[in-house]
Amino acid sequence: MLFSDQRQHRISLPSKTPDGQPSNVAFLIHWLCENLMRDPRRDMFVLEGSVRPGVLVLINDADWELEGEEKYELQPRDEIVFVSTLHGG
Repeated sequence: MLFSDQRQHRISLPSKTPDGQPSNVAFLIHWLCENLMRDPRRDMFVLEGSVRPGVLVLINDADWELEGEEKYELQPRDEIVFVSTLHGG
């Protein structure tokens, strides 16, 4: 478990990124890596700044590809789920 051995986290993010843009999934991924991930194996979650292949991302129970992937602008009470599809997921 890459995130402090917890399966679920409830977090609050600012509505805007530091550069003034609306918070999106790309910002969430960066925030998770910088603030929540304690495991040094960051490459198990991200590759070249994006979620690595083999990690399914759901936005409110829908595949993130249907929602615009990293560009999806986060809304209050969104549920974002990351599921490893690799062995041991």
